[in-house]
Amino acid sequence: MGVSSVIAQTRFSVLDRSRTREAHGNGPQALRDTVDLARRIEALGYHRFWVSEHHSVPGVAGSAPTVLASAVAAATSSIRVGTGGVMLPNHQPLVVAEQFGVLESLFPGRIDMGLGRSVGFTDGIRRALGRDKKDAGSFATQLGELLGYFTGDQSAHPQVHAHPAEGLRIPAFVLATGAGAQVAAAAGLPLVIAAARGEDEMLRAIEGYREAFRPSAWGERPYVVLSGTVAVAGTSDEAARLLVPEAWASAYSRTHGSFPPLAPADEILARPMSDRERGLFDDARRGHIHGTQDEVADGLEKVLGRSGADEYLVATSTYDRGALLDSYRRLARLVGLTDTQAGPTEQDGCDKSNP
Repeated sequence: MGVSSVIAQTRFSVLDRSRTREAHGNGPQALRDTVDLARRIEALGYHRFWVSEHHSVPGVAGSAPTVLASAVAAATSSIRVGTGGVMLPNHQPLVVAEQFGVLESLFPGRIDMGLGRSVGFTDGIRRALGRDKKDAGSFATQLGELLGYFTGDQSAHPQVHAHPAEGLRIPAFVLATGAGAQVAAAAGLPLVIAAARGEDEMLRAIEGYREAFRPSAWGERPYVVLSGTVAVAGTSDEAARLLVPEAWASAYSRTHGSFPPLAPADEILARPMSDRERGLFDDARRGHIHGTQDEVADGLEKVLGRSGADEYLVATSTYDRGALLDSYRRLARLVGLTDTQAGPTEQDGCDKSNP
């Protein structure tokens, strides 16, 4: 099967959330799994590999994304490495600038700075972080302060310098929807937006972002990254099974208030569920791109064609890491990536004026 022009013009990257798994150790093992996956993703020719930030979530080990990104960058040699993302309201911009300055200094030309506007999702976590819900409303101000530390144009703290960040130009991305997309546009930064659900809302946010985009030192034109789950397998049923563990974890969190480690699909499907649990579980499996290579190609062509996105950030989580890697292999073949241990990928030749 040939690669369609829409898919061929799109970069493909990976976000791994360092999900813990039942009977597979705890957080430390999940972090080691992430680093191992990064090596394999690099060999498949994906453009970048990102890690996430979650605090006090039992099922997610990635609580310190810049530290984990450093381990990923040290274990790889060519793939871009970054965060999807650092939740800026949880941190002081000076410290974030310093951390990324160190990363870029150690791994020059390979670091991405993905930034989100969320704060800890419970009152207890927010108190422990010294933050409040309202801090998300200061995201635009914090973002401006952070970028100023790199350019040296720091009006908020004119006598403070973020070494070794000052003078470095690290590609920065805003993870957002709605109002957050407008922040990205005003700052002249690429936008990362979820593709899984609410397509009409997503398309409106992208359109508004493109219309409001102001060129800056960080970007000359709008750049859109869709983020979502993509599962590819030999059959539609096998691909659907890959969605089961994360869907159940989502349903469980909404009925029990705690996000659990991933469980095997067979075990989940054999469990009795209340009507509410079943409804939430079924709902969590909808809206994702999954199936055989032909089915996934069709799904990608549709969403990429409608959105005009420049890049797709695949953020698939499942219990079976072997099946997950197989899915990424099949996707790499589907989208025409180069299977190599290092060096540039075919997609690096695309005309992209942003990172």
